[in-house]
Amino acid sequence: MSLPPDALPRTPAPRRRPAWAGRNYTLLTGAAVVTNLGSHGALIASAFAVLEAGGSGGDVGLVAAARTVPLVLFLLIGGAVADRIPRHHVMVAANALNCVSQAVFAALVLAGDPQLWQMMLLTALCGTGTAFFNPAAEGMLLSTVSGEHANRAFALFRMAMNGAGIGGAALGGAMIAAMGPGWVLAVDAAAFAVAGALRAFLDVRAVPDRAPGGGLLADLREGWVEFRTRPWLWSIVLQFSVVVAVVGAAEAVYGPLVARDRLGGPAPWGLALAFFGVGTIAGAVLMMVWKPRRLLLIGTLCVFPLALPSAGLAVPLPVWGLCAVMFVSGAAIEVFGVNWMTTMHQEIPEEKFSRVSAYDWFGSVSMLPLATALAGPVESAVGRTEALWGCASLVVLVTALVLLVPDVRRMTRRPPAPKSVTLPAPAPAPAAVPGPADV
Repeated sequence: MSLPPDALPRTPAPRRRPAWAGRNYTLLTGAAVVTNLGSHGALIASAFAVLEAGGSGGDVGLVAAARTVPLVLFLLIGGAVADRIPRHHVMVAANALNCVSQAVFAALVLAGDPQLWQMMLLTALCGTGTAFFNPAAEGMLLSTVSGEHANRAFALFRMAMNGAGIGGAALGGAMIAAMGPGWVLAVDAAAFAVAGALRAFLDVRAVPDRAPGGGLLADLREGWVEFRTRPWLWSIVLQFSVVVAVVGAAEAVYGPLVARDRLGGPAPWGLALAFFGVGTIAGAVLMMVWKPRRLLLIGTLCVFPLALPSAGLAVPLPVWGLCAVMFVSGAAIEVFGVNWMTTMHQEIPEEKFSRVSAYDWFGSVSMLPLATALAGPVESAVGRTEALWGCASLVVLVTALVLLVPDVRRMTRRPPAPKSVTLPAPAPAPAAVPGPADV
């Protein structure tokens, strides 16, 4: 006698992701992977596009600065906007702007003889999109993770995101050498289009409604109060205003020049950047299982190795040596990054995530345009080697100073509070959902 089909015991469909990785987290992770595949190669491509057009090291710095100036100008507005309207709308609109600007940049390079002002304008548009995207994206990610899973979720997100950066940097360097920078910029434009489409499906119904604010300026003031009343927050942001500036100048300006003159071209530099990505994966794997009690003390100690790449370029180390120091610095900064995101998730109210994140991003990148613009003149004045040693020394100095702040040394991990934000329910298995982060 056979039983009817609906009487047969059902085998539960295997879960394709952890229970805490809901739809929003998975979509955010997948989109970050796509954009990092394109953007890591595009950063190298933009520098070599300037050089192939006959530009100097100073021109490379000007194009890099053009990307970061609007980032600084619009970050605070972007953070306030992202706390007032659905964050995924801001993210999709920013991706669309990035897609268009990179597509036009690619077309100009492929057509031949792009002008410096054109490259600066297009990278400025890309920076504007990033200014609105970053606070919204960070706020969206923080709001989709529950406290007890925050460390693992952030580590997995960053591991997947940086893993994509490995392939993007290595593939970008190889494509530039084989086909030229224009095609790499075109791939980046396509990646922004795909990522924007994924982010359009984010579900914000589980995010608590926000009380009406008193206007944009009132929201900015409220975010500023949250920022300035937390010594651990503003001191580390001040630290990173210097760290990001000098590391950005070293990697965006001096790195391609050292690669051209001493390492053999863009492919070895792309390989070194890929090893940085491998290091970030190693650091993220470590943070999947390690939950240090002193969040910011451990994180800050791991900023010191960011001086190694500048020192390695100053020597300069051979390619294998540069790859090694890039790996170490990548692993170390990933430990900092996960601890930093966990601290933000623990200490900052959800409805203020994007505004506080905007002040974080604003402070961290505020000196980057100046540093990249001055990288060429500083090289001419003191020499490339001396400028790189100066970058390494500044990283060590400001990191040592921030350890003097008591809150940085004492910040501890707390047990998760009762959940006030419910993760969106995972999509029914076996539905296929793509599936893992500026300063």
